[in-house]
Amino acid sequence: MPDLLLSDAELVALTGYKRASEQIAELHRQGFARARKSIAGGVSLERAHYEAVCRGPVAQAPKVRKPTVRMA
Repeated sequence: MPDLLLSDAELVALTGYKRASEQIAELHRQGFARARKSIAGGVSLERAHYEAVCRGPVAQAPKVRKPTVRMA
């Protein structure tokens, strides 16, 4: 079972920074809005959120208008 949070090594590889404040700023810039400073002073980013952002937006089915009958 994968970990629920990204590890410190994964965060460094993803952001290029070791300091928590710089990591959070970079993660927010990349679109990871749920990145937070943890109680221990590090960065907390859920793996599920990371994967969802990396997958991109979900394709939605096109909206179809109902046909209307015009009375002459």
